[in-house]
Amino acid sequence: MYQTLTFLHSTFRWLVLLSLLYSVFIAYKGYSSGKKFSKTDDCVRHWTATIAHIQLIIGIILYSKSPVVNYFWKNIQAAEESFDILFFSIIHICLMLFSIVLITVGSAAAKRKTSDKDKFKTMLTWYTIALIIIFIAIPWPFSPLTNRPYFR
Repeated sequence: MYQTLTFLHSTFRWLVLLSLLYSVFIAYKGYSSGKKFSKTDDCVRHWTATIAHIQLIIGIILYSKSPVVNYFWKNIQAAEESFDILFFSIIHICLMLFSIVLITVGSAAAKRKTSDKDKFKTMLTWYTIALIIIFIAIPWPFSPLTNRPYFR
């Protein structure tokens, strides 16, 4: 089960990233050109948040099954010596939870705005901040924090 969850979580991140990048692109384009916030734009906003929430659920289940995390919580003093263990046990989950909160708040706030320009601006602001944090928190193969392959 752990291997399946790791694979799903690793693969699903690409959907999260693509949807966020597309949402930021749409929001920037709509905000800068002053276009109308269409039903398609609203669907992109909604599905970006939904995809992020699905990834969160997979991540929380993976977190509860992870041998790295279990080791950390049973041996906190010894585990603090390894940055890899600390990263996956504390840093990764905290940054990702914060990002999902930003996406959720941004989506809800954009939905409630009355003007189209404000909807695009709200989406652009909140989703961009979340995207930056997610880029930092992902264990890329080139990351100085810790690294994993692009696909597991």
